[in-house]
Amino acid sequence: MTVQRAAAQPYTTSFEATVERVDGRDVVLEETYFYAESGGQPADRGRIGDSRVVDVQVDDEGVVVHSLDESPAFDAGRSVLCRVDWQRRMYCMRAHTASHVLYGAARTCMADLGYGGFDIRAAADRSSAEAVGWRGSVDGSEGVDSSDADRVRVDFETSTDVDDDVLVTLERRANQAVWESRDVTWETLSADAARERDGIVFNEKTEEGVFGEDAEVRVVTVGGAEAAAGEPSGRPFDVAACGGTHVRNTREIGPITVLGRSNPGEGMTRVEFAVGPRGIERRGSEKAALLAAGRALDVGPGEVPEAVARLQDEVASLREEATAAQRRLLESRLSQFPVVERDDERWLVGTVEGVDANDVEPMVREAAGDRAAVVVLVGRAGSTFVVAAASESASSNAGGVVERVTEEFGGGGGGSPRFAQGGGLSVDPEGVVEWFRDE
Repeated sequence: MTVQRAAAQPYTTSFEATVERVDGRDVVLEETYFYAESGGQPADRGRIGDSRVVDVQVDDEGVVVHSLDESPAFDAGRSVLCRVDWQRRMYCMRAHTASHVLYGAARTCMADLGYGGFDIRAAADRSSAEAVGWRGSVDGSEGVDSSDADRVRVDFETSTDVDDDVLVTLERRANQAVWESRDVTWETLSADAARERDGIVFNEKTEEGVFGEDAEVRVVTVGGAEAAAGEPSGRPFDVAACGGTHVRNTREIGPITVLGRSNPGEGMTRVEFAVGPRGIERRGSEKAALLAAGRALDVGPGEVPEAVARLQDEVASLREEATAAQRRLLESRLSQFPVVERDDERWLVGTVEGVDANDVEPMVREAAGDRAAVVVLVGRAGSTFVVAAASESASSNAGGVVERVTEEFGGGGGGSPRFAQGGGLSVDPEGVVEWFRDE
């Protein structure tokens, strides 16, 4: 079993190690500071000798296997210089620690809280086809990839409805913990001692690196805020069994930006967030949008929600007025239609303008039986449409009326004996009305 030191000493990124085994592009070292993919945190990248490390995994026997981009020039038994991509490592440390801070913040605003795991997601590494948390290089020539794929997700099991207000509270309290510069520490305990300690979050399924030899548990603690006047520090912000790499103080995380939420399963809420350039870019774009909205509404940023609510009320009122005016116009139009005698029944047939089939449906239904046994309106909304309604006592069938029209002029439609509509007719509305009167 390879001795893994990345989680215990995450700031070590340059070391010498003896090569234990070489199998094609796969290399095993006697000890390593490369982090192997585990528990939602992607593997480190870097170099062993002159070869680029494109993946690091733990095999079924607990051996850490470093996959290179090409077969190495060195053999087993050689001592090689190894370098971990520091920028990638630091990004993962920040993102992973931020997930702990978010969970600690969630304790204050979510009920019945349980932990469903986390996952650092990002764009594909340029030297590997698999998804990783960062696109970078050993010499720092590329830097952080701030594409839409750069994000971290945390799954919460909670009965709380995680609405926008909860998300805002979650982000605010997480960033408060960053501002307070809380220490982050880690220690190894026996499994029994860890389970006896209150407040430790366990998730053995997602945190594969938690349990080591002899049932030992690695526990990461985000400490309490520094107390004033020499008083003891407050209670820990978060304590969790975790095998990942972490920063030493929350201030190293930088701003945490919540991107959104989703529901991966019943009772679960997935919160996605970003640290680094993507988070900063998101905040900037949201601030720009808020300022632009304020300028458009002629109010300050803090007054935008109230101004939007007023505008929505005005729009609703205008829509009501427009609907009433449209109804009056249709009533006036219907009163002008000549009555046509068909099959010993009174029919009203005519054209309408500026409306679609859905707009006229209520009026047509009401007019059928009131003003005539059958009412047929023809108009244009992109293409010519026809709407027909028949009273309960009418011998004619509205669906049959529309069927005859579509057989004559193409298009399609259908409905019930009381109401039907069709569209896509190949003639102007006046042509349909003329056909009705001449039929």
